[in-house]
Amino acid sequence: MSDLSQIVKAYDVRGTVPDQWDERAAEALGAAFTQLLNSTDEPGDAVVVGYDMRATSPGLAAAFAAGVRAEGRSVIEIGLASTDLLYFASGSLDLPGAMFTASHNPAQYNGIKMCRSGARPIGQESGLAEIRERAQALLDSGEARPAGEPTRPTDKRDLLPDYAGYLRKLVDLSGIRPLKVVVDAGNGMGGFTVPTVLGAAALSPLPLEIVPLYFELDGSFPNHEANPLDPANLVDLQRAVVEHGADIGLAFDGDADRCFVVDERGEPVSPSAITALVAARELAKHPGSTVIHGLITSSAVAEIIREHGGQPVVARVGHSFIKAEMARTNAVFGGEHSAHYYFRDFWFADTGMLAAMHTLAALGEQSLPLSVLAGEYERYIASGEINSTVADQAAAVADVRAAYPDAVADEMDGLTLRFPDGAWFNLRASNTEPLLRLNVEAPTRDRMVSLRDDVLDRVRR
Repeated sequence: MSDLSQIVKAYDVRGTVPDQWDERAAEALGAAFTQLLNSTDEPGDAVVVGYDMRATSPGLAAAFAAGVRAEGRSVIEIGLASTDLLYFASGSLDLPGAMFTASHNPAQYNGIKMCRSGARPIGQESGLAEIRERAQALLDSGEARPAGEPTRPTDKRDLLPDYAGYLRKLVDLSGIRPLKVVVDAGNGMGGFTVPTVLGAAALSPLPLEIVPLYFELDGSFPNHEANPLDPANLVDLQRAVVEHGADIGLAFDGDADRCFVVDERGEPVSPSAITALVAARELAKHPGSTVIHGLITSSAVAEIIREHGGQPVVARVGHSFIKAEMARTNAVFGGEHSAHYYFRDFWFADTGMLAAMHTLAALGEQSLPLSVLAGEYERYIASGEINSTVADQAAAVADVRAAYPDAVADEMDGLTLRFPDGAWFNLRASNTEPLLRLNVEAPTRDRMVSLRDDVLDRVRR
């Protein structure tokens, strides 16, 4: 019997199939999700369901849909989809949705990202805990859902052309200079969406020459993990950009809601620089607007937002916190160090594709190479995220805090210490593993390395 507390995380459902969860658990979760919607008078009488390329995704999605239908709502099945395509469906149809994906996790994993109508997020504090309790009660009673067969219909729709058309209206790429673009889809859903949005299958041709890497949909990930946050998974893209003399490289994660960028030299462009670049573009269209940035994005992000007349607002790490803060402030844009990018014009949801299009537009509207353009938004030296396995996380954090009594402390999300010379670090615990995650930034490399090594030495004693 599935113990749903092992797979229902802070923002979504995630676990190995079939040992941690299976189609019976998926059906119970579908019924519980619909019970929550019905109890809160969620508008509409249908739920949108999409899934990624993993071998287990169609079966899990079908079981979830049966649970939804048993509780009295119909299902709109959009089939293969990226997560941001599911958000587009939820937003444009104003219906709740469920996306079956484990994002960048290995092949044996699968999961569900659920949202309310208008792509509003569901996390532990906004319904996910209740869904878990309801579904667990169904499983414990021996029923995956209440007795009786599903009676509501399933409607199959292809929304990929509508999604592509919507994004193309938000960012017009038709007038940019010709660009050669290497795209590494990692055998994930970028291989499904990129051709229709940017490539040969696009509604109208763009001045882009797309060089595809690993566009074949394959949930076993035969080439490399679909997790561009790990530098090892960028190596093929970096090599291909240089070999093809490309202007830019793009790497999508498994469900294609995140996008990483590589410049013409094959060097990664930090997500903080992309956040600042897109923020500047959005502020040019919407002067004076609020822009949300994650707690551990570069200090340059807030500086550049202010320089372009915007109002920077910091938020905790995690999409539910970013989305909630964006909705509260009506922010035009939001970005995180993990390469999640959120747009008011996209129902405050995250879409790697739209961020990629903004980057292509910024590059193609002028003649500078990407390394020079991105350099305008890179002002500090960052360590990247470094994980340490620590049994007593609280003691380790307390020891680090005591070592820097004169630093300015912030405990919004873990421990952030800031120093008079502009250096800072954030040390925070993982929600799911015995890990402490460290991010360090400083004005110079020597200062960053010195601070990084000193903190790690204290954490790992």
